[in-house]
Amino acid sequence: MNLEYTVNDLSLYKTVRQVLKIEFNMSNRLITKLKANKCILLNGSATYIDKLLSINDIVSCDLNFEEYSDNIVSTKMDLNIIYEDDSFLVVNKGPNITVHPSILHYEDSLSNGVKYYFESIGLNKKIRPVNRLDKDTSGLIIFAKNEYIQECLIQQMQKNTFYKEYLALLCGNLESTAGKIEAPIARKENSIIERCINSDGAYSLTYYELIKNYHDFCLVKFILKTGRTHQIRVHCSYIGHPILGDTLYGNSSNLINRQALHCNKLCFSHPITKKELKFEAPIPFDMQSLINLS
Repeated sequence: MNLEYTVNDLSLYKTVRQVLKIEFNMSNRLITKLKANKCILLNGSATYIDKLLSINDIVSCDLNFEEYSDNIVSTKMDLNIIYEDDSFLVVNKGPNITVHPSILHYEDSLSNGVKYYFESIGLNKKIRPVNRLDKDTSGLIIFAKNEYIQECLIQQMQKNTFYKEYLALLCGNLESTAGKIEAPIARKENSIIERCINSDGAYSLTYYELIKNYHDFCLVKFILKTGRTHQIRVHCSYIGHPILGDTLYGNSSNLINRQALHCNKLCFSHPITKKELKFEAPIPFDMQSLINLS
């Protein structure tokens, strides 16, 4: 992948650095990496970033340099890829699979499978998941194919222009058809995993919409306006309706062997084409079967 900008007006940018920082919205960290790999070009030749520009100059960045994820083992697995281009990969993750490798999942995480896939198509790049899903949460996850794309998508998340929608089965029935949960989330004392509602925590906002109440659970749509760890799980427990099967913030269930949470929709702007994209993943079988039986 290459980024390219043609200088038509010197009142906008006077140096290569300004094009990189303002036009491409590139971080200092990435600029430093591109410099080290001689991937910042002016009219096709490597240049220094404080070089003065002239009309019709072409500033480009070659993002195709090779990188390696030596800490990730390559593992062949079936990936449910729902979209792919030169910028990123969108995968519908099943339940019971971690995104990142760990001591317990050193070779069977989604990142292991994505590395194998990247190698199979001749792409030598680090494995960069953009959004996060817990091991037992299913749904859409994006893997950027280079650091620039990852930066752009994370910036959209920070600016709250990256739309994330989830479906969940909650214990009990909701009385209100829609609302919001606005409660700060912090790490629980003496725990590296669990989160809790705490006045000293980070601001957290979740919107919800009741889809349907069933006999002893309900189907609810959630829209995240902030991206805290375990946000939906913590907020649902906080209002007294934990996610069905969530053993960390509720109780185990004989209906499902995981927390019934699924990321079903992502909407964002493509970092290169600027086109608005929408991706959807149907509700998984284990959650759908409970709905069908109710």
